[in-house]
Amino acid sequence: MRTAMDYWQPDPGETLLARTPVTFASGAAMRVRGKRWFRDTERKDIQSELSKLSSWPEGPVHKVRSSGGALGLNVLRGGAITVGVAIMAVLSSMGGNIGGGIRGGGSGTTHDRADEVEDFPVMWAAPGTVARTLPWQLDPGRCRQKHYRTHAILTDRRLLIVGLPFAEKHREIVKDEVLWETPRSSIGTFERRDFKDGDDMKVVFTDGSWCRLTSLWREGLTRYTADHPDLVPLDSLTPAQRSTAEAFAAAHAPDAGPPLVTRNPCGCYQVAALAPSTADGFSGISDHSIVMDTDGAEVDFMKRHWEDFSPESQDELRRLHHRPPSGVLSPK
Repeated sequence: MRTAMDYWQPDPGETLLARTPVTFASGAAMRVRGKRWFRDTERKDIQSELSKLSSWPEGPVHKVRSSGGALGLNVLRGGAITVGVAIMAVLSSMGGNIGGGIRGGGSGTTHDRADEVEDFPVMWAAPGTVARTLPWQLDPGRCRQKHYRTHAILTDRRLLIVGLPFAEKHREIVKDEVLWETPRSSIGTFERRDFKDGDDMKVVFTDGSWCRLTSLWREGLTRYTADHPDLVPLDSLTPAQRSTAEAFAAAHAPDAGPPLVTRNPCGCYQVAALAPSTADGFSGISDHSIVMDTDGAEVDFMKRHWEDFSPESQDELRRLHHRPPSGVLSPK
C-alpha cells in the first residue's frame, strides 16, 4: 500500500499542475545524434567545472561527428527504417496486429541550427546561474533510466525535479526525493522545441541561463507554461459550470485537488483533475480532462472545436487524418 510519505505532495494552498518524466534531451541531427553538451555562454564545455564545483559524477565526453560520419550514419538509419517499413507492411498484409508503428510528429526543419545541428547544448549557463544548479540525475549519460527516473513537477508556485527508483514491473512504487526546485518567478519562458521528434522543451531562466529537456509527455508541462492559460476561479463560473467541474474532479482519486479550469479561445472550458497519489514511475501523473461548453455541459470529442485541442493534439490529428476529423471545426 502506497503511503502519503512516499510521493511528493503540494503544500497547503499550492496547486499541482503537472507531473511529467523528464531528462536532458539528446541530439537528433546526424552530426549530434544521441549526444549532448553542457556549455557556458561562450560555448565552452563546462563538464569539468560541474564535476568539481557541483559534485557531478564524470560523464561521457562527446564529439561532433564529421560530415562524412554523419552521412554514413544517416544512410544506415535510412536503410534500417526502410527495412522496418517493409517488414511491417508484410506482417500487416498477413493479418499481423502491429501496434505503434513508426513515430511521427516533430519537424524536419530546424530554426536553431547552431544549437540543434552543429552543436547540441542542453545546458547554457554562466557561473552562478540557475541552470548550473540542475541535478546531474537528469543526464541519461550519468544516470541510467533502467533503474532510476527523474520527474518534473509543476505547481502554481514552483518547478521541481524529483528522483525515484524505478522498476518496470513495479511502476506503482513511487518514492520521491526532491533533487532541485526553483520558484516560478525565476522562469522566463518555457518553449516547445519540435525539431525531429517533437518532444523537447527549452526552459529559459530570468538570469539568461537555459536548459533543454525532453519528455514523451511534454504536453502536461507546456500546457501551463508555453501556452500561458489563466486558471479560471471556480467562483467566477456559473452554477452549472461549477457543478460539472467539481463533479468531474470528485469522480477521481480522493486526493484530487480542485478542478483546474482554463478557457479555450473558442469559449469552451478545459477541466482537468490531478491527484498526487496516482503518480506512476514511468509516466508521471496523467491528468484527466473534459471540455465543457458555456452552459456547463460536457462536449463530446467529435463535437469539439479545433481550439479545444492542445497544439500537440492538433499535430496528432493532422498526422492521423491530414485534416480535422469529421465534426471537429477546422482551424481558421
